Amino acid sequence: MLYVETLKYGFYVITHPFDGFWGLRRENKGSVAAAFTFVVLTILTLTIEKQNTGFLFNFNRLSELNVMVDIITVVLVYTLWCVANWCTTSLMDGKGRMQDILTAVGYSLIPIVLIRLPMVVMSHMITTNEGSFYHVLGTVSYLWAAFLIFTGTMVIHQYSVKKTVITCIITVVGMGIIMFIGLLFFNVIQQMITFVTTIYKELRFR
Repeated sequence: MLYVETLKYGFYVITHPFDGFWGLRRENKGSVAAAFTFVVLTILTLTIEKQNTGFLFNFNRLSELNVMVDIITVVLVYTLWCVANWCTTSLMDGKGRMQDILTAVGYSLIPIVLIRLPMVVMSHMITTNEGSFYHVLGTVSYLWAAFLIFTGTMVIHQYSVKKTVITCIITVVGMGIIMFIGLLFFNVIQQMITFVTTIYKELRFR
């Protein structure tokens, strides 16, 4: 399918998740490129939201905002989930490939873009008394995305609801383990660099 068509297919996925994810897995109606596009759009959405939300609903300090934090956070969570989910489902007879997981999760982020971008405009037009509706929309965007990730996992791996729940829990635990190992690895590397640098300085000044 053409790239533009795979982008359009995202609207079908979020409104008909079971058929939509089946099309991604079995009929190649989506693409990893489109999924990555939705990840980038999510990053842009969260960045715009933090910087441009009306002051009544914006609790961020603009002077402390860092775009790189948003980029790293979204990319890290996206990558960790996909890797941990692939490792988990490989041991639990999952039918999905890494490509399928990357695509399904990317498409699942669409509600965040569709809902939270208009919320930025809305935040300048409503009062604090109407804020409950604003916050409900924000919650819906994340719940919708979570439901799509859950459904996508179930469809592409051909799991039952119970097995999907167990898989998602193990995936979250796996994300924590991967982060721990990664931090441990970088800590060891940092200590090795410090050790080598110290020896080099000692030899240099003798």
